[in-house]
Amino acid sequence: MYVKRKLASSIKRKLSQNKLVVLFGARQTGKTTFIRSLMSDLKGRKLRVNADEKMYAEVLSSRNLQQLKGLVEGYDILFIDEAQRIPEIGLNLKLLHDEIPELKVIVTGSSSFDLSGKINEPLTGRKQIYQMFPLSMQEMLYTGNRFELNQRLNEFLIYGMYPEVCMLTNISDKADALYEIGDSYLLKDVTELQNLKHETKLRHLLQLLAYQIGSEVSVNELSKRLQISRDAVNNYLSLLEKAFVIFRLGGYSRNLRKEVTKMDKYYFYDNGIRNMLIDNLKVLDFRNDIGQLWENFIVSERKKYLSNSNIRSSPYFWRIYTGAELDYIEEGNETLKAWEIKYSKKTKRPHQSFIQAYPNAKTYYVTKDNYWEFIS
Repeated sequence: MYVKRKLASSIKRKLSQNKLVVLFGARQTGKTTFIRSLMSDLKGRKLRVNADEKMYAEVLSSRNLQQLKGLVEGYDILFIDEAQRIPEIGLNLKLLHDEIPELKVIVTGSSSFDLSGKINEPLTGRKQIYQMFPLSMQEMLYTGNRFELNQRLNEFLIYGMYPEVCMLTNISDKADALYEIGDSYLLKDVTELQNLKHETKLRHLLQLLAYQIGSEVSVNELSKRLQISRDAVNNYLSLLEKAFVIFRLGGYSRNLRKEVTKMDKYYFYDNGIRNMLIDNLKVLDFRNDIGQLWENFIVSERKKYLSNSNIRSSPYFWRIYTGAELDYIEEGNETLKAWEIKYSKKTKRPHQSFIQAYPNAKTYYVTKDNYWEFIS
């Protein structure tokens, strides 16, 4: 079953405005399926190019306008899958865009390693970049109502939201699909793209991050545990972010010298990948990390919601050296909002230290009873 994606209407609008659309996202998040569905809604003749096919790669890296025109002659829409595999793709797309402005162009990439570097400068002002995530709860509303999805909440916390995993009903099949995505796609992409020699170090790093959800991460500590340099740790963290495996939150500080800002928190784009890495797909009744699962789920769902809705907001966490903290902060449009994320319902207000430091800020709780307000 195909689940509609929130990006569709925005991408159609940008294509109509003569923007070249770039869609980033990890493999298996449904980019190709989504583009096929999108193209079926668009009028005109379509050409789909697989970047691995030599005949297409040679033309699209040629910087020869006549060859490029010959390739797309008679077509209205060009779709290039995994465009980062084509040398000098940015300059060639610029030629196409400038010389054949009526041609609608969509390109995808599984990571921002190579493609962003190849297209950013040549396509300045000509492109619109989107990111595709695993399915969001907001998108899952196309398959059922909130009551029905709440019945599956424990499943999402454990197995995550990758499209293939969500659509499977058998628990064993879900686990098999999740391990295949994690091992054969995400980790393989990172190691192959950068020719990493120490895949075991990379996996160990991810496992350490998985156990530290909701906590600040010390690069020095990771360096000691992994027995590699700080620079190597920072390089691995950067690679994992560019491959859409993890993302970071920095510490918020505007008023107080005692606010903590030197270390970041890391979250996984998908709960299932996090649980796969630590080899723990047990049901919630037999887990001691429900709080971490919930926080990762909520923060990642909020990230999907903001991105899919094109809402510009800067996310942070907040903590002071005395220990007072808030899990999630957003600053945007001259407003400051803060949330404490708890699986179970809480009645007390978020910490008074934050309210005293930022009296104009609004503070909230996110629990399993009200989380829909936060993610949709």
